[in-house]
Amino acid sequence: MDLFNVYLPIAGLHFNVLILLLIGFTVGVCGGFFGIGGAWIVTPALNIFGFPMPYAIGTDLAHIGGKSIVSTIRHGRFGNVDVKLGVSMILGTTLGMELGARLVMLLERMGVAGPVIRKIYIVFLGAIGTLVLYDYIKHTLAQRRHAGDAAAPKSGGINIAARLHRIRIPPMIHFEVAGITCSLWLPMIVGCFTGIVASVLGVGGGFIRMPALVYLIGCPTAVAVGTDLFEVMVTGAYGAFTYGVEGRGEIIAAMWMRGGAAIGAQIGTVAVKYVRGYSIRLLFSATIYLACISVLLKQLKLDRAAAVLIMIAAVAITGVIVMWLVRGMAREIAQRREARGLNTAASSRRGEP
Repeated sequence: MDLFNVYLPIAGLHFNVLILLLIGFTVGVCGGFFGIGGAWIVTPALNIFGFPMPYAIGTDLAHIGGKSIVSTIRHGRFGNVDVKLGVSMILGTTLGMELGARLVMLLERMGVAGPVIRKIYIVFLGAIGTLVLYDYIKHTLAQRRHAGDAAAPKSGGINIAARLHRIRIPPMIHFEVAGITCSLWLPMIVGCFTGIVASVLGVGGGFIRMPALVYLIGCPTAVAVGTDLFEVMVTGAYGAFTYGVEGRGEIIAAMWMRGGAAIGAQIGTVAVKYVRGYSIRLLFSATIYLACISVLLKQLKLDRAAAVLIMIAAVAITGVIVMWLVRGMAREIAQRREARGLNTAASSRRGEP
């Protein structure tokens, strides 16, 4: 396999490009589908395959910025990106990331940064996974209970956003793509909170921001995915610049991963078109739980088991998304053929004497 090895001058090691392409592809699919950057996949995967951790983080951020551009453009064509909402959140996210960085520095001076951050990670991932899973179960039970009842509510899920929208602190702003009107302070405060968490945990924050967009701001799932990718694109570029200045970003590796991600992002983004919002949430919940288990294993000093679990999970989740895409496209093709057949039959009947 030496044929596929390339030398990475910044990290100072040889690496197999097939592994880089696989990592990029799986992260591209998951990122395009869920609206997350993929740090929970890339960083541990690169680390277990030989990258020192600082180089793994810097390279991941450099890769995220480029990958998210592809996914954001694609989602924009489907009308899933609310730029106004994304910019409003970025205003808060920037402040939140600075506050989070200061908190990390304080924990580092106290000598407890690693264990404390991993414990926070486990709590947040477990809480978010449970929230999303609970919402899915509640919605599904409500749908079954009201099956066939046209007057029944459309969703039995969590509706925190409706309560937050009643807080009408000026300026009020309407977000056309998301179809919501709320105080500008709501997305800014949510952005600040997710920015703090993202900075403390050292990730792009997509796995926190996407549920926040759905449950706290009230975005439809597809718009939450696209808008979150818009934010990941900005925060990823900022993080890549920061690590690049310190000489911790391996550009060649990031470019190879972007090659795989460019293909994967197209697949993940198109797959959203064929999957119901609550099905996306169910798979997202499973993804978050797997990430939580991985961090728990790392906390128990089982680093290799943690990285292997994440890589296997990423490949399996990618397989499920691709399967949903293929099924959706096959169903759409069958419906088009059926429609053409009905139109042909109707035309023949009209032509009869």
